[in-house]
Formats: sequence, C-alpha cells, structure tokens
Amino acid sequence: MPKHLRVRVALVAVVVAVSIWYLYPPKKTINLGLDLQGGIHLMLGVEADKHVASQTDRAAEDLKSALERKGIGVRRIAREGDTTIQVELANPQSWNDVLTVVSEFSAFERREEDQAAGRFKLVATQRRINQLRDDAVRQGLETIRNRVDQFGVAEPTITRQGNDRILIQLPGVQDPARAKALIGKTALLEFKLLDERTSVEQALAGQRPETSEILYRRDVDKQTKVERKTPYVVQKRSLLSGAELTRAEVQADPNSPGNWQVAIEFTPTGTRIFGEVTEQNVGKHLAIILDGNVYSAPRMNERIPGGRAVITGQFTVDDARDLAIVLRAGALPAPVVILEERTVGPSLGADSVRRGITAIVASAVVVVLFMMVYYRLAGLIADVALTLNLLILLACMAAFGATLTLPGIAGIALTIGMAVDTNILIFERIREELRVGKTPRSAIDAGFTRAFRTIIDTHLTVMVTAAILYNFGTGPVKGFAVSLFVGLAASLFTAYFFTRLLFDVVYQGRTKVQTISI
Repeated sequence: MPKHLRVRVALVAVVVAVSIWYLYPPKKTINLGLDLQGGIHLMLGVEADKHVASQTDRAAEDLKSALERKGIGVRRIAREGDTTIQVELANPQSWNDVLTVVSEFSAFERREEDQAAGRFKLVATQRRINQLRDDAVRQGLETIRNRVDQFGVAEPTITRQGNDRILIQLPGVQDPARAKALIGKTALLEFKLLDERTSVEQALAGQRPETSEILYRRDVDKQTKVERKTPYVVQKRSLLSGAELTRAEVQADPNSPGNWQVAIEFTPTGTRIFGEVTEQNVGKHLAIILDGNVYSAPRMNERIPGGRAVITGQFTVDDARDLAIVLRAGALPAPVVILEERTVGPSLGADSVRRGITAIVASAVVVVLFMMVYYRLAGLIADVALTLNLLILLACMAAFGATLTLPGIAGIALTIGMAVDTNILIFERIREELRVGKTPRSAIDAGFTRAFRTIIDTHLTVMVTAAILYNFGTGPVKGFAVSLFVGLAASLFTAYFFTRLLFDVVYQGRTKVQTISI
C-alpha cells in the first residue's frame, strides 16, 4: 500500500478510536433531553412590580437617612403605590435644604408640591421603572441558573421568554415538588430585632407601633404533619441581609438529634455589622427571617465577632441542603409564580427514545438496502461511510456535552438522508464520466473532483441554517440544530474523504480495471 494511503487509513483509524472512546459507556456520555428521559417543564412569571416597590422602599429609607444627616426633621416618609414616595416635613422652613438633598435622587421627579405645608411626592421616572423591571428578570434568571447548577441537573434549559417570563426545563428530575420549592423560593434572608416592648397579645389586638410587624414561625410535626404557627413581634427595620453571605453549609444540629441546620458566614462588611448589632443589643433577641418566616430568634448574650451564625428549624437533610443552595445562589430580586407546569414521566421518555431509535433504524435499513441494490459495490462503500458518519456524530455530541432531544433524533435522520445524497451526487458524476468514455480510474478522479464544489455548497448552506436555528431557537430547536450541524460536518468527512479512501483502497492495486461496480 502506498505511503499516502497508509497515512489516510491511519487518520481514519484515529477518528474511529477517538469516537469509540468518547461513546463508552453510552449511558454516561450522551445527555438525554427532557422529552427523552423525562423531567419537568416550568414557565415562571416574574412579579417585577414587587421589585420596583422594594427599590422604592429602599430609596425612601435612603432619603430619610440623608435628611437626618443634614439635621432635617421629617414627620413622614412612606411609599405610596409601587413608584411614589410621599414626604411630609416636620418644619416647612427647611424646604430649600430639602430640595438640595432631593436633587441627588435623580431617578425620581418631584410632584404635587405644597411648600407651605412642607409636603411633596417623588415619582420614579419611567426609565428607572423599565430598568428595574428588566433587572428583576435578568437577575432572577441568573439566580435560578445558579440554584439549578448546584442542584445537579445535567443540561438544564433556562431562558427568558418575553418581557417577564422564564422558561425552565430540567431533564431527569422526577421530584417536581422539591425542584419547584428550590426554584421558586425568594430566599430573602434578613436579621431583625424583636420588638420586646410590645407583647404578642397587644400586637394581635392591633396595638403595635408602625415600626413593627407580626411574623410567624412555622413548625411541622414530622409524625402528624400538623403545622403550628408561633407569632413574633418584629421590628420592620432590617439590620443585615443575605446579600452579605459568603458561605452556607449543611451541618447536623447538635442540640436536636436527627435534625439538620445551616451554618452561615458573612463577608468582612457583614461581619462588622453583625458584630456591632450583637454588641449594641446584648440581652435582646435577634430574629433570623427567611421569606417573611421566622426560623429562630436567639438571645444575644454577648458580642459575636466572628461573623458566623446558624439557621435551625427542624430541617431534614434535603431541606437543609436546599436552603443552603438558595442562600449561596442569592435571593430572587422579585417573587416568581408558576404559570405553566408539565411533568414528563420516565416511561414516556423511554417510549420516545424507543420510537426515535426505531425510526432511525428503519430509515437506515431502507437506505442501506437501496444503495446496495442500486449502486452495488459503490453502494456498500457508501453504507460503510454512513455508519462512520453516525459514529462521529454521536461521539461529537458526547464530547461537547450536547443534549440529545427528540428533534435531535429528527436531525440525525435528516443527516442520514443528506449523507446518502452526497454519495449519490458523487456516484452519478462518476457514471457520467464513464458514459463519455473515460477509464474507471479517471472517472473516479473526475467524479470526486467535480462533485466537490456542489457538495460544499449544499452542506455549507444547510450548516449556516442550522447555526441560525441554534442561535435564535429554544431548547428543542437547538437540539435539532446541533445534531444537524454536527451530522453535516461529519458527512463532509465521510462522504468525500472516507468514501474516496475506500475507492482508492479497492481499486489502487488493480492496474487493469475495466469496470466499476456502480
């Protein structure tokens, strides 16, 4: 065998070996999509208006602090609606000084001014409202993606849909309740002081200051599943939030065998604030609140300088692990609601796999038989090339971690047709060369050379289309685009390079070839 043929055979052998290596074992190398292995499909709606309202609350607090630093007294500063701050001064004579401070809040416009009474309103600009709504969806998307990544789902689909929706597909997840709880938990962690001047009975009777609120601790009996709610009177002001966390880990609860707790650690800034809070409030109780629920309210006996705390609450190990995940990933900027939910069972996924494989095998058998009957030995060569094409396609998907979906199987079936069509172009060109009287070796050379441009044109055109589908499509469309693109790239290698190699190997040593089995 000539040296150039040995080099080409060695190259093909390497490609086959690498492909087999990436595909072994197949159950661990190829990720199956939601429609093939089952899982859950969720469409979430982001309540972006609540994010706008919370940011308006924060701006009101910042304005109050800025006025107090200037020595300006205020009778009332409160949010009105989602986008308006109502301000009432204690002394209208400080009007000009107030306007100087308010000018720093460029995201708001002054409305309904009454200088004599010392009243005015600040209304958020439309530009700021739009930006906050967009931020709520973007940050929510990233937070959910971080949570799902830590949850351990292979190849999830998490994309934005429209202005305020998020599409989530989690292949292989068969516990929808746990997944929904993990994804939908706002995870707003806050540390607030208890209002120990107001009794629970007074608060429940409506006799509580405007700066306090009633929150509940919920305990569920593990045996009876009965929920017990314990009320707490809590100051509204948040002293520290989960934004200052750097670590959240699961630990066994040493004070309650069988239960678990979450140990948290703060950033340097959070550590300083936590130390100051515990030092200034020795003897008082600090409530640890998550999404408006009190998890614990320990008494601060001394200053805690290390920036560490624990969250207890009769957690199972899964409860504690999920809580740690959402705390590490951060809080959602706005609550989300489930607008659409579908669960694909593993039996339905297995049925889809079975039907898809049946379709591919059936189409492949028909194509193989047709090529062998119509093109004889050349058809057999094309069938061998087609087998290598499928091997390379699946190996590439495994190597790049692509997800095989039902539309992806359709892409593979289409690839089979494209690969065979490429061989047909070459074979018909060879036949034309034979009809005009060329020798078999010359006809083979001319057939491959002259069909090359047509092959490149057809493949590149469809590959560009597949790339566009991948860039602009969603999960199922992307699955189809990936399998189609990779399959066509493999087809260029097998239908031209590999098929030509087999022709050269078969006819290379036969110097007096009179006919070709084509």
